[in-house]
Amino acid sequence: MILDLKVVGGRFGTLDPARPGAAVLGVWGGRIVGLDEDVADLPARRVVDLGGAVALPGFVDAHNHLAWAGRASRTPDVSGCTTVTQVLDLLADAPRAAWLEVVGYDHRALDRPLTARDLDVVGPRVYVQDLSGHACVVSSDVLADLPASVVVPRDAAGVPTGFLAERAQSAARAMMLPYSIADIAADVRRGAEQCLREGVVLAAEAGVGEGLIGSSPLEIAAYQQEPLPIRVQLMVSSGELRDVRAHAEDGVRRALPLGLRTGLGDEWLSIGALKLWTDGGMIARTAALTEPYVGGYGVGQLQDEPDVMRAAILDGHAAGWQLAVHAIGDRAVDFALDALAEAGALLPRPDARHRIEHCGLVRPDQVDRIAELGVIPVVQPTFLWAYGDDYSTIMGPERAPWLYRGRAFLDRGVVVAGSSDRPVADGNPLRAVQFMVERRSRTGLAVGPDEAVSVTEALHAYTAGAAYACRREDVLGSLTPGKLADFVVLDDDPRTCEVSRIGDIGVSATVVGGEFRHDPAGFAS
Repeated sequence: MILDLKVVGGRFGTLDPARPGAAVLGVWGGRIVGLDEDVADLPARRVVDLGGAVALPGFVDAHNHLAWAGRASRTPDVSGCTTVTQVLDLLADAPRAAWLEVVGYDHRALDRPLTARDLDVVGPRVYVQDLSGHACVVSSDVLADLPASVVVPRDAAGVPTGFLAERAQSAARAMMLPYSIADIAADVRRGAEQCLREGVVLAAEAGVGEGLIGSSPLEIAAYQQEPLPIRVQLMVSSGELRDVRAHAEDGVRRALPLGLRTGLGDEWLSIGALKLWTDGGMIARTAALTEPYVGGYGVGQLQDEPDVMRAAILDGHAAGWQLAVHAIGDRAVDFALDALAEAGALLPRPDARHRIEHCGLVRPDQVDRIAELGVIPVVQPTFLWAYGDDYSTIMGPERAPWLYRGRAFLDRGVVVAGSSDRPVADGNPLRAVQFMVERRSRTGLAVGPDEAVSVTEALHAYTAGAAYACRREDVLGSLTPGKLADFVVLDDDPRTCEVSRIGDIGVSATVVGGEFRHDPAGFAS
């Protein structure tokens, strides 16, 4: 046998308990065919020497927004502003087309909230996206053109503020859409290249089609335009479910046309879970809570009428989908668990692997229920690294320890899947690993220190755990013969270096299918 690639001189941490380390790795047909003595003496078309560098399984980001991240990278960004005046000065010089789309708005960072009247000075058709993706601020002409059913918030004087959240935001955003397939494809590539530079080999795009972040009714075509540098899994919005006239024995009331569901595709592009939203986000103060936010923000909101959301969960489950249910606040987590339990009782499906995306605020009683139902929490630890001070304040000292849990899940045998929600927060998996171990925000605030896990457990969340959530644990998550030859070469070993340095470890190379697709260290040259 002649190998396609033999990688020597590596310190491979395989994350496979059966064989935790290796120095040589052989690749044929894009897959690992052996380690050390099994391949050391075999000839190879290419031999790459890592010179003693550390290599781990490629990272899996189980909840990511490639198109949004790519679009944000080329869109006017106000995240560095601290005053409304700075925002308006930046927008005055921003290039625009029919619409001026802006990203990075964070009401917490400015001297006061941005308003429609502020944006009217900039010009017509201004849409400023909130950092969370769950709200926006728009100019007055956009407000005037909204459907009559949309409730427009007003200030004490009765003047529209321009701030829109959740479904109202979606109504405003729909006026800008659709984006062209060419633009979406270019944005997806930009987002994929960001992932590649950070060692991510599979990204699960968290919502295509109709819904909160959809871009076009033809959106999936953008992912088929040209080969991408990483593997991509697409979650399809539950808004795409349609009534079907199926045979009574099939028990399917709504589905995607032709019965499309989780699992279709190949190792490069596949259909993942059906994505549903049950509440908003904490940055926008719209995550649905059982008790009010500290500071007078109310209890947040559910994303839609309960019966509508429940029907989507029941119908999606009956149609054979894995479900990815967005639920951040504990009230939304209650709703998701109730609906998932009902779906499973009506139609038991072994290994359905339903997920709760974010699982942001989870009470102790809910941890036990998540374990009982076998639900996978798909968490974003870097939310607390970036926003932990704010989240701790608005949750208060009793609830802050329940934020984005780790240890409590693992102690009950729950598989934890790591993700970023890029571009809402830092997409670097190693930054997330550091937070999971330290449980400290970037200012040093301890956030739920009892939820800390070990480095190995945190790495598992971003490899085998995330692969399991994406139903790809048979080919990703460890460096095991038979799996895909996807690995990341690092400047240091996160398992042995100071924990405080993990987030700053550099990526020397990202290898996908045995190809050095990101190689700043020049190993393959």
